[in-house]
Amino acid sequence: MDSLAVVVPSRGRPHTVAELAEAFRDTCSERTWLLFAVDEDDPQHQAYSDAVAEQFVRHGRVTMDSQPHGTMVSALNHAARTLLDAPPPARPEAIGFMGDDHRPRTQGWDRAYLDALTALPGIVYGNDLLQGANLPTQCAVSAQVVRALGHMAPPELTHLYVDNYWRDLGAAAGCLSYLPGVVVEHLHPMAGKAEWDDGHRRVNQPVMYERDKAAYAAYWAAHRDRDVLAVRQAFTEALSG
Repeated sequence: MDSLAVVVPSRGRPHTVAELAEAFRDTCSERTWLLFAVDEDDPQHQAYSDAVAEQFVRHGRVTMDSQPHGTMVSALNHAARTLLDAPPPARPEAIGFMGDDHRPRTQGWDRAYLDALTALPGIVYGNDLLQGANLPTQCAVSAQVVRALGHMAPPELTHLYVDNYWRDLGAAAGCLSYLPGVVVEHLHPMAGKAEWDDGHRRVNQPVMYERDKAAYAAYWAAHRDRDVLAVRQAFTEALSG
């Protein structure tokens, strides 16, 4: 396995393009792509486009995918589908997720993720210095798994409980790998590492937690067996192939 593309859904924070591009440049050891997923109705959409174009010219392997309007989850799924539909030379073998407030710190973290997915196709995540082993707030997923599921995250979710899904799915299917020595730091206000901006306040409202908590519980109850079977078949085929 030698290709990874990391999707970063983002809204209202175009300054994170340069920050993440620099972090990737400083820590990646492979030809790992950084893909920002931005809504077309974001008032900062043009600023994102300009920042991505600048980083691509300067460093390469930075691009952007857009949907007309939606949620973080729909942006993630739209970008993942774009990657899966790319012609083979451009199609990654693993699709990652980071928030625009994650920063990879460990040199060669991308190679470590790819090696883990070669040994055990499925889901791999590192230490975000906030949730640690408890939740994969960032991760990479074998492309075969994403294709088998039909999504990176359940479309019923909006922003939260996506990491619960990856943890529970990987654990139930027996294909979850945690790399404690690989740090992808989560610069979240709850950790005192960032200010509470409008974006953080919007997605961390109690009503958002309750809405996504209920949506995830309903989805997992209805689709657990189907998703686990799809993942097991996908990683069994990957190992045998």
